[in-house]
Amino acid sequence: MKLEIFQVDAFTSKPFAGNPAAVVPLISWLPDETMLAIAAENNLAETAFFVKNVDQYEIRWFTPKVEVNLCGHATLASAHVIFNELKLESEKINFHSHRSGALGVTKEDGKMVLDFPAYSLTEIEQSDELARAIGAIPAKVFETQGNMVMLRLESESQIRELSPDFNALLGIDYDEFIVTALGGDCDFASRMFAPRIGINEDPVTGAIHCSLIPYWADQLSKNEMFARQVSERGGELFCKLDGERVKIGGEAVLYLKGEIYVGAGDEKSVGA
Repeated sequence: MKLEIFQVDAFTSKPFAGNPAAVVPLISWLPDETMLAIAAENNLAETAFFVKNVDQYEIRWFTPKVEVNLCGHATLASAHVIFNELKLESEKINFHSHRSGALGVTKEDGKMVLDFPAYSLTEIEQSDELARAIGAIPAKVFETQGNMVMLRLESESQIRELSPDFNALLGIDYDEFIVTALGGDCDFASRMFAPRIGINEDPVTGAIHCSLIPYWADQLSKNEMFARQVSERGGELFCKLDGERVKIGGEAVLYLKGEIYVGAGDEKSVGA
């Protein structure tokens, strides 16, 4: 069986920056183990699969190790493929995830804007083990949706200089570790580490902004912000808190398109 595949750099206006995601359009769902095998073979932070279902697109995301609940950059990459390669004429795409519900992407002012849920945070006690593994003593620590922990640090430069102990992070009971601080030439900066799900560092992570945007909107007393994820590749995110939703705007660039080959007879029905 032959499938189309695209690789898109998301949250960037130029290639070799932002976060690369693989995108595989499907007519019907493949078995989970096949999609996971494709994601492992791609060896990118996420591979997105989608199936058109009447007026919406069912979407799922896989790291090389697991299926994840929500992924911003691979959703942005999927929207870029649907708008530009599959030639959707509408200005809006309705996505649906069986794990995170209704999601949208709209063309606005030359960017694509994700419509995602806003997640709350709960402050927790600091842990010496966590501070040692991250490589910095945080000002505050919060738990948030999806078994994530967020550490607020003192400055963007401190975030840029971090060199976490990934083996130590594997022993701490969180899937994703977010570090954030006030930005220099942006409102806030961040990085994200997730060795337990196969991603030592994610270059640009849309989904963590579901937590970062409500937090920084409260801290900065404004609902519209510009953010940077200050990984080596770097990424730019245009953020807005909109009630119980967040809007995350960005650009994307196609890097490659081609074909992949998997065993015949692996399809199953939509909604499986």
